[in-house]
Amino acid sequence: MSEVKVFPSKSALIASAQEFIINRIEDTITEKGICTIALAGGSTPKPIYEAIALSELSWDKIHVFWGDERYVAPTHPDSNQKMAKEAWLNKVEIPSDNIHPMPTMGNNPQDDALKHDQEIRDFFPCPQGFPSFDIILLGMGDDGHTASLFPHTKALENEENLVTVGNKEDSIRLTFTAPLINSAHCVVFLVSGSNKQNALQQVFSENCNSREYPSKMIQPQGELIWFFDSDAVGELEII
Repeated sequence: MSEVKVFPSKSALIASAQEFIINRIEDTITEKGICTIALAGGSTPKPIYEAIALSELSWDKIHVFWGDERYVAPTHPDSNQKMAKEAWLNKVEIPSDNIHPMPTMGNNPQDDALKHDQEIRDFFPCPQGFPSFDIILLGMGDDGHTASLFPHTKALENEENLVTVGNKEDSIRLTFTAPLINSAHCVVFLVSGSNKQNALQQVFSENCNSREYPSKMIQPQGELIWFFDSDAVGELEII
């Protein structure tokens, strides 16, 4: 099931998305007693994380992962983990065991991808197939990439692992694979800015080449919800 929400401004997008995510976390905890969420990096999610930090959630019942991460130290300015901790996780009483960052301090990205792959498999009671996160948050670049699934890269071909190495030019990343993202109960895209219009036009086209615009690969078994601001949509007819 896919749903598109368009808002008049980035601030309106953020306000609605944070309300949706908080409500979904609460509903999932009520239903299952636990909520697993994978976070996105970037400027749009940061104020959402700051708002979540002000809410009264059952922090001990929330487990936080990341959909992708740059292969840098967790103290590096480009670290998604650093951003999320400063905006949210360091401000609430969430148990440290409930935070599951991607390992980026080694010297072998392939080994660390496999290490995190196994950590996820050990966490979820899913002996076969791909585990299902309750919520996965994603952004989309102006080239159509999402997480660290970049156009025409080897990571797009990985249909067996949960986590793999993603590359953007000389920048090494770790990333969820498309099959893992597509196993989620709910995937939320947060997209803002007029520079996204060309990619969106392609992603919402029936004839889109998903290797050229990897966001097209995201077709989850559960819900797929797009949050746009009006700048991102422009005159596109995507609803």
